[in-house]
Amino acid sequence: MSGSANHDNPLRSSQDRRLPRIAGPSGLVIFGVTGDLSRKKLMPAVYDLANRGLLPPGFSLVGFARRDWAHEDFCEIVHESVKQYSRTPFREEVWRQLAEGMRFVPGVFDDDEAFTTLRSTIEQLDKERGTGGNFAFYLSVPPKFFPTVVRQLKKHGLSNAPTDSWRRAVIEKPFGHDLASAQELNQVVHEVFSPNEVFRIDHYLGKETVQNILALRFANTMFEPIWNRSYVDHVQITMAEDIGIGGRAGYYDGIGSARDVIQNHLLQLLALTAMEEPASFDADALVTEKLKVLQAVKLPEDLARHTVRGQYTAGWQGGQKVAGYLEEDGIDPASVTDTYAAMRLEIDNRRWAGVPFYLRTGKRLGRRVTEIAVVFQRAPYSPFDATDTQELGRNALVIRVQPDEGITVRFGSKVPGTQMEIRDVTMDFAYGESFTESSPEAYERLLLDVLLGDANLFPRHQEVERSWEILDPVEEFWARHGKPEPYTAGTWGPRAADDMLGRDGRSWRRP
Repeated sequence: MSGSANHDNPLRSSQDRRLPRIAGPSGLVIFGVTGDLSRKKLMPAVYDLANRGLLPPGFSLVGFARRDWAHEDFCEIVHESVKQYSRTPFREEVWRQLAEGMRFVPGVFDDDEAFTTLRSTIEQLDKERGTGGNFAFYLSVPPKFFPTVVRQLKKHGLSNAPTDSWRRAVIEKPFGHDLASAQELNQVVHEVFSPNEVFRIDHYLGKETVQNILALRFANTMFEPIWNRSYVDHVQITMAEDIGIGGRAGYYDGIGSARDVIQNHLLQLLALTAMEEPASFDADALVTEKLKVLQAVKLPEDLARHTVRGQYTAGWQGGQKVAGYLEEDGIDPASVTDTYAAMRLEIDNRRWAGVPFYLRTGKRLGRRVTEIAVVFQRAPYSPFDATDTQELGRNALVIRVQPDEGITVRFGSKVPGTQMEIRDVTMDFAYGESFTESSPEAYERLLLDVLLGDANLFPRHQEVERSWEILDPVEEFWARHGKPEPYTAGTWGPRAADDMLGRDGRSWRRP
C-alpha cells in the first residue's frame, strides 16, 4: 500500500476540487503526548483526519513522554481522548487501522537511551508500515525544553531525512518571550532543521474564518474599494475569553495576555486585515505582504495613554462566583502579570495612514468571542433630521472568528411607518447555516498541512521576530510603570480601556 500515493488515478481530473489532498506515507512523533493539548486537540485531530480518509494507510503515531507505559497503554489513552474529543463519529475499523501504527517511547528529554529507542522505533515503523522515512516531530512541550529536544533530534540523527524523504519540526507558541529569546530559539531550531521544514503553529491561522478574511477581501469586488483610510474610521480586533487561567499558572504567570495573544494571534489578524493583495496564495507571497504590514506598524508615542493592562479580581461569571487572578492556585499574591491588554496601533502606509487599529484581549471577560470589526466613517452629509437618526451608529463589517464563525454587516435602515426614522440593523451570515460541511478543527487542517509540507498557514520566523519588535517596547514600559488596573471578572475589562477609546471619541463594540 505504501507506494499508492505515487500512482495517478487516470479517472481523476486535476480540476476536481472536491477531493481533498491526501498526505503521502508519513508518521508523526508527539513529544509531551500526555499533556492537555495532545489529549484534547492533537490525537483527536489525527483520528478525524484518518476518519475523513486523509491519512495514508500506513500512518504511524509515536508518543514520547515520562510515563512507564507499554504500547497498549498508550493506545488506550489515545482511544479515550479520541472517543471524548473527536469531531467525527467513532468508527471501530478506522481506529483499528490507526492503532496498529501506534508506539510509545518512555523517557525524559535529555535521556540518550530514550532517543536511541525512538530512532529504532521509527526505523522499525518504516519497515513495517511503509512510512517512507517521512516524520514530523511535534513539540507539545513547555518552551524551555524546545532547545533540548531539537538538539537531541540532531544528535541522534533523527532530524536528518534519508534520501527523498523529509523530517519536519512543529513548534507550539509561545515562540520566545521577547525578541532576543525568539532570535535565539530560531537560531537553535534552524541549526537543525532548514527554515522551510519548521512549522510554527498558530492555531488561529488554521481556523476557516481567518482564510475567509482573504476570500472576503480578494474574491469580492464590493469590499476592497472601501477598505482604506478614505472610508474606514478605525478597526477593532478583540479576543475575549470568559475563562480564567485554569491549571496554567506555571505557564501564564510572568507571560501575561499581551505576550500570550497580542504578539501572535492579534498581530496576525491585523496583518491579514490590512495587507495588500498577494501575488498568489502561496506561503512566500502571503508572508511578503503580511511582513510589509507588520514592518509599517507604528507604536503610539504616548504609551501611558494608548496602552492599557488589567488583572481580573473576584466576581460573578455565568452565575458562579469566581476567584480573582491573585487568588488562583500557584499565583504569587504580588504578581503584576496582565490578564487583560489593549493598545492602539497605526499602520504607516498609504492605505491606512491615520486609521487607528485597537487591539484587546483578556481573560474572564463578558463572553468568549474573537472578532475583527472594520468600522466605517459616518456619512459625510445627512439630509435627515438629527431626531430621525438618533439610533444610528457607524456602518461596520464584523468578521467573527469564533464561536459561530460568520460575518455581520451593520447599516442604517428606515423603520417601517410614516415617519422618516432610521435605525441600525444587522445582516448576518453564518458559515454553519450556509454550508453543509462543518468546519474542520484548526488542528486537523494544520496537521494535514504539515504532512503535505504546505506552509501557507504558518507564521515564518521573520513575522515572529517583527511581532516581538512591536510588543517589546510596550512590555518594557509596563515593567517600569505601575501595575495592572483591576477589573471585576465577568465585565469587559478595566475602565482605562474605555477611557483610551473615549479620548479618541470612540467606544469599544460590545461583541
